[in-house]
Amino acid sequence: MACRYCTGTPYFKIDVNRQKEWRVMAKIGFIGMGNMGYAMLKGALKIFSPEDIVFTCPSESRRESIKAETGVDYAQSNAECANRAKYIVLAVKPQVYDVVLKNIHDIVTQEHVIISLAPNKTIEDVTKSLGTDKRVVRAMPNTPALVGEGMTGISYDDNAFTFEEKDMINEFFNSFGRVVKVNESLMSAVVCASGSSPAYVYMFIEALADGVVQYGIPRSQAYELVAQTVLGSAKMVLETGEHPGMLKDKVCSPGGTTIRAVAALEANGFRNALIKASDECYKKCTGEK
Repeated sequence: MACRYCTGTPYFKIDVNRQKEWRVMAKIGFIGMGNMGYAMLKGALKIFSPEDIVFTCPSESRRESIKAETGVDYAQSNAECANRAKYIVLAVKPQVYDVVLKNIHDIVTQEHVIISLAPNKTIEDVTKSLGTDKRVVRAMPNTPALVGEGMTGISYDDNAFTFEEKDMINEFFNSFGRVVKVNESLMSAVVCASGSSPAYVYMFIEALADGVVQYGIPRSQAYELVAQTVLGSAKMVLETGEHPGMLKDKVCSPGGTTIRAVAALEANGFRNALIKASDECYKKCTGEK
């Protein structure tokens, strides 16, 4: 299904270096096709058509491979990608942000919407590089976007965007999961809650599967049993609205197997380990030592 916001009248800009016209439409442009950029692109294709999207990345073979797989066209450079789209997703690693921002500096206008994914780059950091009149959305998605179950925290100035643009931003992020808007001061905490935490969940799944493989369950079945349980438990939290502690109590029969296992988790620092992991993640996001 094509997005209803991506059918505007095309316009043209000239790239002096290449001496050619690039057709610019209100599309989504991905600069970077690493794990996160690829996951978002694949998720977005669930409601956007390939014609609504353009992408670029340094590897020619990867560009060709993704185009063959998805039908999404690619640009030859960061500047061309920015010139062919209105909503520009900066899906590159923080260490190359400055280079990418320089690449698109002379292309980006006040009409563009820049979506920044870098955990340690503030909106102010990006606007200082591109110009204080530029409009930036700061976002922290996660890799489950690949299967349409991503969780994204976003932050932006409401006054800088039209109603239609805000609707489009929400539609884009909802295309591969859920989205919540938070104050920018909380974005580092969002990284801890959902940006980095899929790694901890995978470790939990792997460890719990290891625990039952030792009793004879085949590994493939162990992963299926555990992963589906994690999925179902998460869905219970989201759909019932009950406190996680209440849901936990409903599984813990007095004197039963579950409460004995929960006691072992507490004795071995299960909660404390997760809180300490969040502390380290937060310190890295904020530049603390």
